[in-house]
Amino acid sequence: MHRVIILGLSLATLAAFLTGCGRHQAEVNPEHADRIIVFKSAHTLCLMRADQVLRAYRVALGRSSVGPKTRKGDHKTPEGQYIIDGKKERSRFYRALHISYPNAADTARAQKEGQDPGGDVEIHGIENGLGWIGRLHRSFDWTDGCVAVTDAEMDQIWEAVAVGTPVEIRP
Repeated sequence: MHRVIILGLSLATLAAFLTGCGRHQAEVNPEHADRIIVFKSAHTLCLMRADQVLRAYRVALGRSSVGPKTRKGDHKTPEGQYIIDGKKERSRFYRALHISYPNAADTARAQKEGQDPGGDVEIHGIENGLGWIGRLHRSFDWTDGCVAVTDAEMDQIWEAVAVGTPVEIRP
């Protein structure tokens, strides 16, 4: 009987501890990024808050990753200052954060060259149905100019980034 009481008290203490931890975690807001920086040459996306890196991810980029995007169909990831202007829960890829490409400078450059600047640049997961590839997708640049991460990483980014978050894509 004495062992049953001790076991019962131990389980009650453990349950109270675990409940307290769960409640504490639920009350703490996840860290939200105040900006995103993509370093194309390093194939890295960093979620930032006040000059601190919250998280960094290895990424795949456009098939022609050197240099800025200049026109539709060049398969390059743009370079410059943008914002996240939308979240797409359902797309061809596992979740997508739409980037506000082209900005005014991109549009002016393309028009000067008589080209369509293109658009529909996103940070996204892996193409639907191919999520099992996981980190192997980073073995080569494969997107049409987007920034790609694994589906699990996209879940983290999705939670940490709000519409309106600035995005800087550097060479």
